[in-house]
Amino acid sequence: MAGQEKQFTLAGLAETFGLVLQGDGSVVVHGVGTLAGAGPGQLSFLANPRYRRELAATRAGAVVLSADDAGDSPVPCLVAKSPYVAFAKISALFEPAPAPAPGIHASAVVADDALVDPGAQIGPFVSIGARSRIGAGAVIGPGCVIGDDCEVGPGSVLVARVTLVTRVRLGARVRVHPGAVLGADGFGLAMDAGRWIKVPQVGGVVVGDDCEIGANTCIDRGAIEDTVLEEDVRLDNQIQIGHNVRIGAHTAVAGCVAVAGSARIGRYCLIGGAAGITGHLEICDKVTITAMSLVTQSITEPGEYSSGMAVQDSRSWRRNAARFRQLDQLARRMGALTKD
Repeated sequence: MAGQEKQFTLAGLAETFGLVLQGDGSVVVHGVGTLAGAGPGQLSFLANPRYRRELAATRAGAVVLSADDAGDSPVPCLVAKSPYVAFAKISALFEPAPAPAPGIHASAVVADDALVDPGAQIGPFVSIGARSRIGAGAVIGPGCVIGDDCEVGPGSVLVARVTLVTRVRLGARVRVHPGAVLGADGFGLAMDAGRWIKVPQVGGVVVGDDCEIGANTCIDRGAIEDTVLEEDVRLDNQIQIGHNVRIGAHTAVAGCVAVAGSARIGRYCLIGGAAGITGHLEICDKVTITAMSLVTQSITEPGEYSSGMAVQDSRSWRRNAARFRQLDQLARRMGALTKD
């Protein structure tokens, strides 16, 4: 309702977030938007140079930008060292965040020896297994299944239809989006007399504080030891994390990435969409893997790594693919010429 609308002055935002105000501080902001789409009363931002051309024509009431761009702003602005970070923090002020309503819904099924903090919210059709614990202020949304021996830390949110299979431990303020499955069997198989036999997966999954796990992402439990996400790891949608993987703190992984079992990824890494990481290798801290890359060996030096080819017209791709098949023959011929 209009009477409940949040609004802030530019001067107030500058003071709250430690930004430099340029222009009329009495301008009132009641929402956010893009440079091209925002209107009066909305705050926008400029962080990517490719959108600089939209600044001159913006109808936004104010803009967050860098000191280099402040002189070109046609409207009052907030100057930040990192405009994108500042905009993200301001945007959070306008995001609806209803307070948890403590209690257990009548349709929920909770094991007799499970422990649910009185301050937790347990939604409809939730199932909580034996010996599991739900912390204070946690929200377990509709249709979630929490198996045996699991723990959901204080302030964590399972949005809806999340499954914690068994031996999954979530830290504080973890957010898990719909359809995610944590703690399913790892893909452990052994060949015996021409047939596969299943290797028991007796480990668990440990997720550190302030992590976020996207929709339909799967994190397998460990074969012997745990699969581990350290604090502030961010996983996008539809990611596969194999058993006994360890992901270092503050690493972010984009959608459709697959990480095979026992891989170790360092801290502050960035993994682009649909990349593949094979098992039993190590990636050191502060590595960026670009989208669609395949990592088949350990990376020991920080930096940006890529594989594959950028998109091109089909005629050029076919011609280059044909030449690629001739590389070995060409290399042998060049080697022979060098010897002569």
